[in-house]
Amino acid sequence: MSALVNDLSKLRAVIHNIETVIQGKSSVVEQLLVCLLAEGHLLLEDMPGVGKTTLVKALASSISLRFSRIQFTPDLLPQDLLGTNVLNPSDGTFTFHGGPVFTNLLLADEINRASPRTQSALLEAMNEQQVTIDSVSRALSPPFMVVATQNPVEFQGTYPLPEAQLDRFMMRLSVGYPDPADELQILQERQKEDPLKRLMPVMRPDDLAQLQRQVRDVIVSDDVAKYILRLVARTRHAEGVSVGLSPRASLALYRAVQARAFVHERPYVSPEDVQVLFPCCMSHRLVLSSAAQYGGRSVSHIVSEILEAETVPV
Repeated sequence: MSALVNDLSKLRAVIHNIETVIQGKSSVVEQLLVCLLAEGHLLLEDMPGVGKTTLVKALASSISLRFSRIQFTPDLLPQDLLGTNVLNPSDGTFTFHGGPVFTNLLLADEINRASPRTQSALLEAMNEQQVTIDSVSRALSPPFMVVATQNPVEFQGTYPLPEAQLDRFMMRLSVGYPDPADELQILQERQKEDPLKRLMPVMRPDDLAQLQRQVRDVIVSDDVAKYILRLVARTRHAEGVSVGLSPRASLALYRAVQARAFVHERPYVSPEDVQVLFPCCMSHRLVLSSAAQYGGRSVSHIVSEILEAETVPV
């Protein structure tokens, strides 16, 4: 029990560390940690300059994670991301040089600016934590998490992420603009130095691995599990939805609610965990019909209707 309390204190220290850099976004920081503890990948969709990159860097610094950032552009090739075999002229052999994907925390900045071929290079890494180059598979060292960003309003020169790629992201979040008081604090704290430079690690990667294992032990009752499945089933028959949620989506929500309960220091999942995380775990996976799109219906409205229509277990 004392070991668990110690681990949770480290988790609270990570949250405090990040919040010294990202002001006024407690829910975003919490959901970022939930996604990490659930061993998922995160899509950050928001305007430029609201702190997406800073948020990810603060997380990496707080846990001493190996961090790589790659700017996705139209001319980016899969080997620029995964690595390639380089010929050694002296003896005619090839040596593999790993790309940025061989890390713990990969920031794929503006992922929708790269071609579909390069986007798909991440699929195997995200789903199986390995990459295959020239018929040789190489495992990625855990923990491994991809955080991708994209601009939701600028579509010129972009390639929208296909449904198969979106389905690999456990959650989609939006940081949003800060409140006036928080923005004033940001200006004052950055007058002389970026507070990100002062961050010190408060957790080690092996501590994180231990927490991820403990998350799997959080109890999910049959009633809550069936509640998750009923919500997912409703998306498959909802009016205006052409493609509902897959079993992979069910499992992603299941893992996420376990992690949220763990962050809130509960040994069991409550229906509230499901209600809070259902929108950010599911909204990016739903595909609306043409009639719904032209009729002015949005994914967020449909998700809200599904939550309101389903009976919450006691």
